[in-house]
Amino acid sequence: MTTQTADPTGMAETPAHGTDVTGGRARATLSASARASHSHSDSDSDSGYDSGSGSGSRTARVVRRTPADPVRVLMHRHRELCERAVDPLEIAAGLEAHGVTDRTAARFRHRDVFSLAEELYARVPRADEDDVPARAPEPREHDTSLPTAWAAYALLPGALCALTLLGADGLSGAARVAAVAAGVLATLAALLLCLRRGPLRADGYAPWARTGWLLLYAAAGDGVLRWLLGDGPLWAPSPATLVGLAAALAPAAWCGRLLTVQAHRRLRMSRGTQDFGAAVRPLLFGVFALYAAALALLLYGASRLGFGGSFAVSAVAVGALLFLARLLAVHGLPRAGATGLTLACAAEITVLAVLLAARLPGCEALAAPVRAVARGWGAGALPALACGAAALGLLAHAAVALSRASAHAGRRD
Repeated sequence: MTTQTADPTGMAETPAHGTDVTGGRARATLSASARASHSHSDSDSDSGYDSGSGSGSRTARVVRRTPADPVRVLMHRHRELCERAVDPLEIAAGLEAHGVTDRTAARFRHRDVFSLAEELYARVPRADEDDVPARAPEPREHDTSLPTAWAAYALLPGALCALTLLGADGLSGAARVAAVAAGVLATLAALLLCLRRGPLRADGYAPWARTGWLLLYAAAGDGVLRWLLGDGPLWAPSPATLVGLAAALAPAAWCGRLLTVQAHRRLRMSRGTQDFGAAVRPLLFGVFALYAAALALLLYGASRLGFGGSFAVSAVAVGALLFLARLLAVHGLPRAGATGLTLACAAEITVLAVLLAARLPGCEALAAPVRAVARGWGAGALPALACGAAALGLLAHAAVALSRASAHAGRRD
């Protein structure tokens, strides 16, 4: 007599006492059945279902699965970027601009955005590779100087402005007016040449009205302010300020080129966005300090060479503001620079408007703050405060914006 004993599969029958010749075969059949059942269960789990227990019925349960190749998702999402990229740095910049960080790259099994970009660049074929021109050779890492032609372009505005002022001193009447007009046109042509080619080129960025106002105020605004305050004549220009600011285009171009070359070098050496930002911020501050020192020396030298006028801190603030606004525009951030120029112009216009309104009956109190600042620190303190505050705001914004790889990877000088 035999008894039924249940095993984990519930399908085997074994004798209660003793053994017979069929015992080994039954155990072999039981083992094969268990292996088949276990294999079937694994197959169901891999296909997205799991086997239930209890009454014997199977309950379908959806199992969340991650893709075997997570990078393929990014390949499809950013295929156009990867197909048009000429190097992995452009892909890294594009990914960063779309919000991909090192933490995001870790979810795609990469240590940082740069290594993720390298894999995307290697796996995605270039679009129409036969039609793409050969890549330009990479600049040598020690080449941080300007080309010879660019050095001449950058020196032209300052030289032409100085020659115009020197030539006008020995003339009078109509000849002097003609010489000044010709010199102004030549200086403007050289200025346009410098701003449309080379390290200071920024497509679609032309705040000419705001730049012209700042330069005009730097040259003659202090005289107008003193006249409104009753402390001097209306016409008291400072030509030395214009000469110094025009000559400062040369160090501005060199500093812009230096920032571009050194940022690309750090972009190639960095292994993460945080490392790149930490390396670029001191570089930005150093380049800005270098330009400010060169600007101050040029303004001081122009004032000592007899062009007329004296050295003014407000002129340094104007030059620093114009440099930072141009630097942001060069790296694809023109709106911030234009905003800084607008705020500085608005502050200067507001000061003049307040002094004019104070001349109306009963409105003398409006000019009290302006008079207090002018008498305490001089008339030049007002434009220095306006342009200096705007420059500091742009410098803080540049420290954040230019520490991203996307602000440098697309720049090709």
